[in-house]
Amino acid sequence: MNQLLRRERTYGAGTESEARCAVLPDSRRWAVLLAVLLLTPFTAVWLMQLAYGVPPWAMPLPAAAANALCIALLYWPLCGLTGQVRRCCCGIHIAAGAWGAANYFVNLFRGTPILPWDFSALGTAADVAGSYRFVPTWQMCLAAALAAALVWGLRRKQVRSKLRLTGWKARLGLACAGLACLFFLLPTSRLGELGVVTDVWDPAGSYRASGCLATFLRNTEFLEVDKPADTSPEGVDRLMSQASGPAGTAAAPERPNVIAIMNESWADFEFFGNLDLSESVVDYVSTLDNGVFGHAYTSVFGAGTSASEFEFLTGNSMAFLPSGSIPYQQYVLEPTYSLASLLKEQGYSTLAFHPGTRTSWQRDRAYPLLGFDSFKCGDDMDVPQTMEHGYVSDQSDFEQVIWELEHKEADKPLFLFNVTIQNHGSYTVEDYPAEVTVADEPGKYPMAEQYLTLANKSDQAFRTLIEYLSQLDEPTILVMFGDHQPSVEQEFLDKAYGVTQGEMTMEQYMGKYQVPFVVWANYPLPEEVPQVTSLNFLALYVLRCAGLEGTAWDNFLWDVQEQLPAMTFVGYTDTSGHAYSHLEQNEYTGLIEQYRQVQYNNLFGGRDRREQYFSLRAGQ
Repeated sequence: MNQLLRRERTYGAGTESEARCAVLPDSRRWAVLLAVLLLTPFTAVWLMQLAYGVPPWAMPLPAAAANALCIALLYWPLCGLTGQVRRCCCGIHIAAGAWGAANYFVNLFRGTPILPWDFSALGTAADVAGSYRFVPTWQMCLAAALAAALVWGLRRKQVRSKLRLTGWKARLGLACAGLACLFFLLPTSRLGELGVVTDVWDPAGSYRASGCLATFLRNTEFLEVDKPADTSPEGVDRLMSQASGPAGTAAAPERPNVIAIMNESWADFEFFGNLDLSESVVDYVSTLDNGVFGHAYTSVFGAGTSASEFEFLTGNSMAFLPSGSIPYQQYVLEPTYSLASLLKEQGYSTLAFHPGTRTSWQRDRAYPLLGFDSFKCGDDMDVPQTMEHGYVSDQSDFEQVIWELEHKEADKPLFLFNVTIQNHGSYTVEDYPAEVTVADEPGKYPMAEQYLTLANKSDQAFRTLIEYLSQLDEPTILVMFGDHQPSVEQEFLDKAYGVTQGEMTMEQYMGKYQVPFVVWANYPLPEEVPQVTSLNFLALYVLRCAGLEGTAWDNFLWDVQEQLPAMTFVGYTDTSGHAYSHLEQNEYTGLIEQYRQVQYNNLFGGRDRREQYFSLRAGQ
């Protein structure tokens, strides 16, 4: 019997030791446990950056520590709450890698990585996600292999027994340690001490240099709109009392129909003079009789359609709002002045039409607040739909515009605001024929050539619309403009601009945000329209050419654009064409601050909002 007991103790020693290890601390177990707890935040950060496409060693150690604190804030409390260090370690690595990959794809498709306010536009993103091709990079594949190796390695029985927390004191301490990370992360400006720097002009670059997670956290600082120095209504009164507006009254037919078309991703790369295309994609629209073809600056590149329509409709500038913010979802939360509300006051029927999803950018909520009587989406179209690379074609879109003119109230002019969708990215649809190519390098830029083919179809469809309007008995004025340039191969963009982004001057950099516009009417245009402006000023010229009255706010904007013909989030230009960054102080700083002051009262004035400046009736 004694021999049997001795044998049992001998052969059972491993099992007994293993069980004791699971509950009793020893130096070896704690060493492994502490190593996993301390190293995981850093290895997860490096895996995240690798999935984003950046070598982990390219990020300075202080910035890596800042990102590690962000991960520890989540990882340590999870370990403390569950006691499952191994599972939490695996999960946090997978989540970090997924975050890095998500930022890579979002940046690839629209030109900027994920920003805090993007989460309010998840529905819009889901609507268009099916048109993009998600092809993993070799860095993502490597990151996935490393994560799989980690999961496999931590499944070993000897490791599992060491990565388990059972004592409530240790678990509580670990949870508190995670929460203590907040001391280093809040306010988020503290991250700057660790080298985490945001760059509103190159957010992708800041994510590479400072990490996808810590930089994302720092961008939350832009969720709050900067207030002007003077927010008093009396200050707005003083500024508005000095507004004079345009001199004289433009000659035009009484209350013509007004058609405004924002053409998705419409760009004029030929303007820069560096491309030789197999055929021009703006040859018709740029040579219209009784039309003015020019260029306007926008505040977004590659995406952000709703920001452009917000600027055009309201005259507000994204220059005074956080980078990448979505006005329809963040700021248009109550009745807001727009071109629609102004024309509605003057007896117009106001209709918005977009052949996409009704809820994209929450247009279904924003348009009524902007003064539109009705809103039609793709499901409401009255004409047959033809498709181009997965979206409703401009040909069908413009046929719906014609249908609306033919079915409008006979004794009431129509204001129709149309946002097209044909040219929406991505430009990677397989077997889509490239009918327009880069003549000296055909096939080298397949995304760009797919886009150029679509833009050429827009030009052809526009001819059909103009031919119809030319025969229309009712006076009608039309403006068409782009919302932003498309996100295509960077090499093609460098070729089109004639310079790489790193070598651009301020004027050249603003060229990335330049889109074409055309103003045309079936009656003689009363005055010359400038060939350079920005979207927040463009509607002023439409009103002028239509002979329509504007508000005091419109008069104020007119005075601003006489000194600064173009102003966007990126920068602004003076009458000589010189471009400036908003970061510099100069003779225009005071005027820009006045613009900010009146716009702030318009959007955020609340009870102090001076309604009389943003409405004809209130001002009477």
